[in-house]
Amino acid sequence: MRVGLTGGIASGKSTVLAHFKKCGAAVIDADVIARQVVEPGTEGLQRIVEAFGAAYVRGDGTLDRAKLGQLIFADEAKRKALNALLHPLINADMRRQMVAHEQAAPHVPVLVDIPLLIENDLMHLFERIVLVYVPLHVQLERLMARNALSETEARQRIAAQMSLDEKKPYADYVVDNSANIANTKRQVEAIWDFLCRESGQVE
Repeated sequence: MRVGLTGGIASGKSTVLAHFKKCGAAVIDADVIARQVVEPGTEGLQRIVEAFGAAYVRGDGTLDRAKLGQLIFADEAKRKALNALLHPLINADMRRQMVAHEQAAPHVPVLVDIPLLIENDLMHLFERIVLVYVPLHVQLERLMARNALSETEARQRIAAQMSLDEKKPYADYVVDNSANIANTKRQVEAIWDFLCRESGQVE
């Protein structure tokens, strides 16, 4: 069973994904793939240089993610252009990994963490959707603290995605990650039990 895990920036998707992994899920993190496709010498990094210039590459050949982030989060057209360049590479690798997991363990649900799953209309790839949810004020506070952003910068980045409340109708399961870790873990374990039963892993 293919399960899409989504949420929003600073909603805690990585924490939830880690809990699912401890439960026994096969996990794929699209954010990790997104970093891998722009490593030095990759086609992804070359595409960025061709579209935006070499100024976004550091002296050691790595992508200056902070500098590029300042550009794309302030300009929707440039953000969409970047997504158009990189998403085909990310999606291709994601699909390869899903197939590999399914071949290795057919009855183990595969969870794929994709921040823009709904925005990019990828729901058709998955049998179930899990949403990691926090209220906007929690999302804002966590993002400002985590990335050392001003409130204006944090709101700008949150606004670049569909709101978590708008995503709720697309989800089969919702993990409320606004309380403590123990509470989140209990929700993940309950959802994992449902997914295992649906996939035929548990009678």
